[in-house]
Amino acid sequence: MSRLARSFVIVMLSFGLAVAAQADPGDYPIKADDGEVIANHKIPADLEARIEKLPNVVVAANPNGKITLVEFYDLNCPYCRQASADIDALVKSNPNLRLVLVPFPVLGIPSILAGRIEYAVAKLATPEQFYRFHRLVYQGRGVIDDKRAFEAAKQIGLDPQKVLDLANSESFAADMKQHLQLGDALGIQATPGLIIKGVAFVGYPGKKALAGVVAAAQRCGKVMCQ
Repeated sequence: MSRLARSFVIVMLSFGLAVAAQADPGDYPIKADDGEVIANHKIPADLEARIEKLPNVVVAANPNGKITLVEFYDLNCPYCRQASADIDALVKSNPNLRLVLVPFPVLGIPSILAGRIEYAVAKLATPEQFYRFHRLVYQGRGVIDDKRAFEAAKQIGLDPQKVLDLANSESFAADMKQHLQLGDALGIQATPGLIIKGVAFVGYPGKKALAGVVAAAQRCGKVMCQ
């Protein structure tokens, strides 16, 4: 285990303890596909504005779309894997849905190691390449670690040595800390954390529920219309 990986075990434990104490009763009675009310809360506009200023955040699809969907995700989160497929279908069918991806590796050492590669890809790749990487790395089963992420990076045509050099950069620690701190401030207690129109949804509501939120945002500018 690398020194950076060891240090981030401590960061992750601290992060997990901090968010576990927070409650999220749900500001909007929006039901997930399983019938349960999905945890959601309003977020301050100044915090939402900071998201796209984070390092290694990518506007991955429909950059000119009028409705922005932000996803905080971990590559080893099974719900994120499902959400990725469903969101991909949504952005392909709706050119007004702008997708912003925020790598958020919080689920263990494999996620941190894969995150180092992912952060390098974010710096080296075009947004289109990064989105290809994002979809490609989720293919197959099992744990996603640095080796699997590195293979995906090579498959989208990036220079392997440049990827490794950036992945081993000391800047990774500072970048990840910024992602964790803002995610904590936004109340992202679980992955995926989805943000749209000033509302954070903690956990994945399901394809039908998410499509309904997007439709409402387009229709009335809110996640739920009266």
